[in-house]
Amino acid sequence: MASHLASAPMPGRPAGHRERERTVAASPTPPQQPYAAIDLGTNNCRLLIARPSSGGFTVVDAFSRIVRLGEGLASSGRLTQNAMDRAVEALGVCSDKLRRRRVGLARSVATEACRRAANGRHFIERVRDETGIVLEIIAPQEEARLAVLGCHKLLEPGDGPAIIFDIGGGSTELVLVEPGGPDGNPRIKAWWSAPWGVVSLTESEGRAAIEGPDRVAAYARMRTRASRAFDRFTEMLPERTDNIRLLGTSGTVTTLASVHLALPSYDRRAVDGLHVPIAAMREISTSIAEMDFQGRSALPCIGSERADLVVAGCAILEAILDIWPAAHLGIADRGIREGILRSLMARDGHKL
Repeated sequence: MASHLASAPMPGRPAGHRERERTVAASPTPPQQPYAAIDLGTNNCRLLIARPSSGGFTVVDAFSRIVRLGEGLASSGRLTQNAMDRAVEALGVCSDKLRRRRVGLARSVATEACRRAANGRHFIERVRDETGIVLEIIAPQEEARLAVLGCHKLLEPGDGPAIIFDIGGGSTELVLVEPGGPDGNPRIKAWWSAPWGVVSLTESEGRAAIEGPDRVAAYARMRTRASRAFDRFTEMLPERTDNIRLLGTSGTVTTLASVHLALPSYDRRAVDGLHVPIAAMREISTSIAEMDFQGRSALPCIGSERADLVVAGCAILEAILDIWPAAHLGIADRGIREGILRSLMARDGHKL
């Protein structure tokens, strides 16, 4: 797939939430020109800037902001003006960071919201004109491939099949993998993109139902809706059920893992690479679905910013657990951005 130079980025606005700087592998050589990856999803805008290092890469800057680009898309088929404004503002911050970090090569991708919206291409043009960032609307299969490339190293050890999934804002990607792929990466056996993410599934049910006195019934309906969307993928799964593994990458799984650990605030170092018993994830999901908005907001790692969407994420997660009865769920706070960076660096000859 094509990689895009960030062309003359314009100054951005003051930075929002900044992720904690982290080192994937220490570099014994002088710093090299950094690479960048931008992932504009239905709910979030994320940036990662890193330099290649021995056996990996070192992150030098990162940014993440909830923009809710897909808000209202399910009913109108279009991106709203307010949603586009929020996304452009966040991308302006990204553009400023690309300029200040003197990024040489970047790939910037957009996913389900821009794929589905009638005005998605118009929005892409606006982003280019106002920020200099060239967004590429990628297909679901490429989205799934990048997510696997970015997080598969966190799979539990074993030689059995595994499912890696990404619960997004507008869709959920599921990938069946087995060991033995090229360059130590797993071999993709099958993949599926379901049209339900935390934003689209929430809007399909309606916030009034999710928050109302019959919210447990609303949760059950969302689980059923997600399960039906996975029917075709279920037919692709192997019959064997021993030594299977499961790994999730998304805000849903990292949030629920934080609740499992009872963290007072989100800590990537505690969550990324964690393996949680499936029974615990189901108990947390059911408990959250029974809470009202205030109850969910009171949980430190959910808060009011995620409280309205986390129920749909729990419903999608439980539907996945139903079709792939692993003993533990691996948690990855990494995915598409890391997959992009690894692709760009490997193409330039860096050994990762």
